[in-house]
Amino acid sequence: MTERGAIETGDPLREVLRDQFSLDDFRPWQREAIDAILGEPGRALVVAPTGGGKSLTYQLPAAVLPGTTLVLSPLVALMEDQVRALSARGIPATFLASTLDPLARRERESGLARGAYKLVYAAPERLASDAFVSLLARADIALVAIDEAHCIAQWGHDFRPDYLRIGALLAAIRPPRILACTATATPEVRRQIREHLGLDRVPCVEVLRGFARPNLHLSARHVDGAREARNAVFATLTEALGDAASPRGGAIVYVATRRQSEQWAETLRGAGWRAAHYHAGVDADTRSDVAEQFSSREIDVVTATNAFGMGIDRADVRVVIHAQPPGSIEAYYQEVGRAGRDGGEAHGLLLCSGSDIALRRRLVATGADGAAANEELAARAWTLFRELLTYIEARSCRHDFVLRYFGDEQETLGGCGHCDVCAAIDQQAETDPENPEEVTLVVKKGLSAVARAQKRAGLVAIAEMLRGVDSERTRRFGFTSLTTFGLLRERSEEWVVALLRSFVAAGWIDLTPTEHPVPFVTPAGWEVMKGRREARIGLPRLRASTKKSRGGARPSSPPRPAAEVKEELRPLFERLREHRAAVARSRGVPPYVVAHDRSLAALVEAMPRTLEELRGIHGFGPARVAEYGRGFLDVLKGT
Repeated sequence: MTERGAIETGDPLREVLRDQFSLDDFRPWQREAIDAILGEPGRALVVAPTGGGKSLTYQLPAAVLPGTTLVLSPLVALMEDQVRALSARGIPATFLASTLDPLARRERESGLARGAYKLVYAAPERLASDAFVSLLARADIALVAIDEAHCIAQWGHDFRPDYLRIGALLAAIRPPRILACTATATPEVRRQIREHLGLDRVPCVEVLRGFARPNLHLSARHVDGAREARNAVFATLTEALGDAASPRGGAIVYVATRRQSEQWAETLRGAGWRAAHYHAGVDADTRSDVAEQFSSREIDVVTATNAFGMGIDRADVRVVIHAQPPGSIEAYYQEVGRAGRDGGEAHGLLLCSGSDIALRRRLVATGADGAAANEELAARAWTLFRELLTYIEARSCRHDFVLRYFGDEQETLGGCGHCDVCAAIDQQAETDPENPEEVTLVVKKGLSAVARAQKRAGLVAIAEMLRGVDSERTRRFGFTSLTTFGLLRERSEEWVVALLRSFVAAGWIDLTPTEHPVPFVTPAGWEVMKGRREARIGLPRLRASTKKSRGGARPSSPPRPAAEVKEELRPLFERLREHRAAVARSRGVPPYVVAHDRSLAALVEAMPRTLEELRGIHGFGPARVAEYGRGFLDVLKGT
């Protein structure tokens, strides 16, 4: 990627980017998607975060292609904003929605038929009109772009039935180019998008980028009732925004029900915050006013259901709090991703109580009309929520957990260093120097047991093997004769099962997709077991009676510095810190996004020579190695 202000000559697309969009360069994934649309195969599925620049991937092709680009989008307000911005750049554009009066709609449809517009935005609901579909078939449609494409997936977090009409439209008008865009989609949702749009029958470029958000401090915890939740929300707002009278930015507090959004807004106003509620039961004009007031900084906190989100234009949201958990990891990451879109430090707090779990169970079992929900969809919704509970219980880096969930292994950070789990792991390592070695030994024992089981049994049976339980089951599986039998005999069954489940969350073991799933070690798990990757995880919390004393209590160790460096290595460590500071300034991000002090201390100890060796260092996952690795290696080499 070229430096800001530098434009390569002889590249017509960069000239369009500069002249019509006032941008200096593409993000690499944007260029990949645009090249796929303008060249071969003319089909692309783009998954990139909110605010990441997905709209450019269809707006720029629309500006250079002959004919008209049809953009299907669910939000009238977003259509209006984009049409206004495109018109200001001299790109003819319009939108069609039910909010238009009949005369205005007919005039715009006539312009579409004449080819008067480069882009036409329309809501998927318009596809219910046979006359409109017939008009599109007669028009010169060069590209169909589907925004918020995850809405097409019945097992996704924001399914909208009107999106199911898009596949029939594409079959009817057969556009030469198709682009599907979404901010969040699991591998299963992406499969459904491709299937419904017919992209699974032709070559299609899939672009998955930008999910890593290391400027977000993620944390999650269980709370015991409304009072504890309220105290946590107040404390987090104060930490992230400062004083209610002069906050440093905005906040969104998400809840599960309309009533809760209203009650939270009232509570926050009583505490001095400029707050308003937002949910689907509020009339459209009021919702629009709240969104505008939030964008213009007239209010600082919005308490909302999941109705508040798409199209929200405020970059300085410093914190997103889920006072109650949403329905899935997809919904959570899309919502928490609205914090820190300016690249600055931001926070995401997810709270969950026992009553919240019971409430979600009722919600997934109830349809929109209040009747019982479809059993299959309800079961799927409950599975998605249980995956979110796994995230809450995670004992490895929360960012890396989410990236693995979305199938984005290339952006894993190797431990972000500042989510609540990473912070707890690092604090334990600082106060107890033996802890990392103990964790590594326990992890290797657990992984070895899974490997030795050879897909013969489930987690509970393997836990019994590790605990040395001599039973009919462990004898039947042949576990009593294995070297791994009894390796964790001093631990409780609950503790060992929790350990094995944490391996699933960390991506070190997986479960077979069979009727009776059994665990197996993944390639990442083998790397950990063989000592080629750090066993960065928090062990399950112990009850006082579950771990036997080993010669008395270990004397407490004094806290050690987060980055303990030998005196002779201190000059090199400081040069690495100077390099990190320069990179952080040039990127406009906090230094910890580039690397943590502890990671730099590990660098001067290990002195890696290649990018592959660098990937074995604490805190250097694929994303950090690709983005910053070469510069750190140059410093180590003395260049």
